[in-house]
Amino acid sequence: MGSQSANLWVLLGLGLAGILIMTRKLKKAIREDFGAFIEKFQLLPPPPPPPPKAPHPLTGLTFAVSDVFDIDGYVTGFGHPEWVKTHDKASWTSPVVTALVEGGATCIGKTVVDELAYGISGENKHYGTPTNPATPAKVPGGSSSGAAVAVAANLVDFSLGIDTVGGVRVPAGFCGILGFRPSLGAVSHIGIIPVSTSLDTIGWFAKDPNILHRVGHVLLQLPYTVQRSPRQIIIADDCFQLLKIPVDRVAQVVIKSTEKLFGRQALKHENVEDYLKSKVRSLKEFHSKKSNGEFKTSTRLLANVMQFIQRHEFKHNHGEWISSVKPVLDPAISAEIYETVETADTDIECYKSIRDEMRSAIYSLLKDDGILVIPTIADPPPKLGGKEILSEDYKRRACSLLSIASISGCCQVTIPLGFHNKCPVSVSFMARNGGDRFLLDTTQAMYATLQEQADIAAKSKVSRNVVSKEESAEIAKEKGNQAFKDKQWQKAIGFYTEAIKLSGKNATYYSNRALAYLELGSYLQAEADCTQAINLDKKNVKAYLRRATAREMLGYYKEAIDDFGYALVLEPTNKRAGQSVDRLKKLFQ
Repeated sequence: MGSQSANLWVLLGLGLAGILIMTRKLKKAIREDFGAFIEKFQLLPPPPPPPPKAPHPLTGLTFAVSDVFDIDGYVTGFGHPEWVKTHDKASWTSPVVTALVEGGATCIGKTVVDELAYGISGENKHYGTPTNPATPAKVPGGSSSGAAVAVAANLVDFSLGIDTVGGVRVPAGFCGILGFRPSLGAVSHIGIIPVSTSLDTIGWFAKDPNILHRVGHVLLQLPYTVQRSPRQIIIADDCFQLLKIPVDRVAQVVIKSTEKLFGRQALKHENVEDYLKSKVRSLKEFHSKKSNGEFKTSTRLLANVMQFIQRHEFKHNHGEWISSVKPVLDPAISAEIYETVETADTDIECYKSIRDEMRSAIYSLLKDDGILVIPTIADPPPKLGGKEILSEDYKRRACSLLSIASISGCCQVTIPLGFHNKCPVSVSFMARNGGDRFLLDTTQAMYATLQEQADIAAKSKVSRNVVSKEESAEIAKEKGNQAFKDKQWQKAIGFYTEAIKLSGKNATYYSNRALAYLELGSYLQAEADCTQAINLDKKNVKAYLRRATAREMLGYYKEAIDDFGYALVLEPTNKRAGQSVDRLKKLFQ
């Protein structure tokens, strides 16, 4: 009996050891794929064509797809087990997935999405939240969380996701990889579960800008042509004020990269809030209907429009299923889905007008060769299970930025810029609707320089604190130059004054402000600024010319002749100075 008991304990011990080993193996397996996948399979590409024909464009690459794409023989799960239980297996494969496989890539599985692909946190209590490889204690971002994690963890070369209100852009930013949201309608929606039909786009993730580019050429069916460089890189200054990290850690990286690649003349600064207020008139109508007298900015109104459209179209697509099945939903998602909002036909028409005006406004701003630069999202990735992502302030900041592309239908790319305080940092470039090739080309052309500058910024002492006064002054001067070009003289004077307050030993700032004063007919102020500029820089030709003009207008003709003469001594070929001296001397002979 004692021997049998001992044997039993040995067997039990072996059994427990086996369970422990299996548990460890299971945990290791979960860690290895970071919880990114719902299920794995293989869709193999056709054999490569024999030489001398070129290989398939995506030969040798692997990819995964978010669980909203139909794959023949599998149930499309939509991020919820109740959806799986109440739907049949797909009888075909989404044409987008087929195109990539036929292009030479191997699809290895489906990845986790937020419940019903509705949120932007990336959290899913049913299948587990994929682990963010860049910062494991933080959310990966959603809705296409698993697809982003699979790329960030090097499990695949690229992946597909759905971007409605940020579903590709946000997880790309949080996981520190590239994420491309194409123009609305640029990639077919056939064979995917819709979230909000007029906002949905099929986006893709990659770590390598060349792979992002190659995938784009296949999905967008683009012929290979010569790349075009951007003529304007427009920094949305007011959008960067939303950032919760130092502005220079992002904006200055783009500014310095642009200067290095295309020259300072390519840079422009814009206040998006003011621009949209003047160009998207239907927002005013929307504001009067929905604000209840509360003042809201243009971008905040856009965020409201985006959320209204998402909720309205989601209910139209899936309201009947939700009512009949009554699935258990995350409180944050159910609060939005079940919120009762009266939507009249006139509201829908207003939304359409806003979308049309937004697309037109962005086109007017960017034309065919402009890039708008904005933060991808204002905040670093929130903690897993934290309440921050549920706060109204967080959602407002996020949606204010994300709504610009979602409502206008323009294309946008998230570009990683290293880390700040151990969290990934990113920036977003936008191009007009239909400018996808141009945006992909620009990303590819600028990527290496952006990474260089991001590395410098991350290592510099300045970026760990605040922008230096000199850098801030230069930014203010550039804003002043832009306002001057736009003939906004008073606004230009304000920016130049700001630059002078920050760095009062720079002659250019005084000389530039003097020119703006001349345009306003404020000759005494112009003369005083030029005198200060000359005191700081005795060889400032422009300051002599501008002071001469001011003095001539004030009737100080002898002094004006002297100033034009000094300018001519410094720059003997200056025709304006020579002609002015001759003209004034003739008047007083």
